[in-house]
Amino acid sequence: MARRREKRSPATESSEGRKNRDESKPRDGEPDSERRLITVFVVFFIVIPAVSMAVYKVKFADRVIETEPSIRQKGIIKTDIHFQEILTEHSKASENSSARHYDYPVLAYITPWNSKGYDMAKIYNSKFTHLSPVWYDLKSQGNGLVLEGRHNADKGWIQELRARGNAMILPRVVLEAVPEELLSKKKLRGKAIKLIVTECKEMEYDGIVLESWSRWAAYGVLHDPDMRKMALQFVKQLGDALHEQHMQFMYVIGPPRSDTLQMYDFGPEDLKFLKDSVDGFSLMTYDFSNSQNPGPNAPLKWIDLTLKLLLGSSNNVDSSLARKVLLGLNFYGNDFAISGGGGGAITGRDYIALLQKHKPTLHWDKESGEHLFMYRDDKNIKHAVFYPSLMSILLRLENARLWGIGISIWEIGQAAEKVKLATMLFSYTKT
Repeated sequence: MARRREKRSPATESSEGRKNRDESKPRDGEPDSERRLITVFVVFFIVIPAVSMAVYKVKFADRVIETEPSIRQKGIIKTDIHFQEILTEHSKASENSSARHYDYPVLAYITPWNSKGYDMAKIYNSKFTHLSPVWYDLKSQGNGLVLEGRHNADKGWIQELRARGNAMILPRVVLEAVPEELLSKKKLRGKAIKLIVTECKEMEYDGIVLESWSRWAAYGVLHDPDMRKMALQFVKQLGDALHEQHMQFMYVIGPPRSDTLQMYDFGPEDLKFLKDSVDGFSLMTYDFSNSQNPGPNAPLKWIDLTLKLLLGSSNNVDSSLARKVLLGLNFYGNDFAISGGGGGAITGRDYIALLQKHKPTLHWDKESGEHLFMYRDDKNIKHAVFYPSLMSILLRLENARLWGIGISIWEIGQAAEKVKLATMLFSYTKT
């Protein structure tokens, strides 16, 4: 949800190349070669670089997550799945748009650059408690501030949403103003708060989602204890101002990258300090891997480590605080070039095109709780593709339920048809 997520690069293969379906069968010996490559990939690109994985293996006992039998019996949510099953189910979108049965908040982001999310939000409005269109940026302008983004707002779409369900509309605001100036000047902080609250009142929003912590960390201001204190105070004041207008306020936080919290990390004391002023903390539990360190998108044990750092043991958690944490689910995947690095994020459309062209064998990585497959591109370079499956999504939903926390989805336009299937996972009750 930081700005690096806003412009997803395509996979190495061109869109034109994906249209020309490769119907040829795999070369002789390819399955054995692929199995060997997967073994090498797991050892050298997942086990070795992810030192933190070894840490949380020690810290956490194996946790068994029970999945709902009625859903498993549908046959589409399983570890051993064929690519053709995904293609078939992808074209049979769920029409279940009934009321949500997940007990905790569910926030879904919608972006202008993946516009199918707007339609998904209308169809499945009842599945979500909060919808956050990515519309606004608060920027420095001369000696003042400007809130940009109203041109993105679609009042007609908002009216349709309100007619279809009760999900609250909280546009995202990215705080791009120069941190040193904003945080050190009381009048400027007051101006920022006034701009945001006024926009919410004039546009009749239910509140906002604010993203600022990652930018403050990037600027280095969180290393200064005084600036860090002012940063937290600004977030608190904004939340209090929105609450005075009977609006809601959600705040975006990133996961610590190790089990030792740094000054720039958002930690448990910050969570407690802001809990009365913030209605939900959108936790970015994804982007664990990248092209320089390829691997799973969001390993389950890493998620548990992050939650334990923020909330303590799941057996002795403050339920009133936990339900304000929204576990991030990525509805995008990654296509990594194994040799030489490279590759990047892919959407649902890219994923389906890769399945149609390469007809790969899907593998279940039990350690991370994610599906992956391998393929060779037109330049004979091996790729590893990690993309959320219905099984991986279900496991994370059940994990969130165990912790008593909510869900935040980045973002429903990227997954396209998969969103329709995934909404089934919000439509069952525990027996």
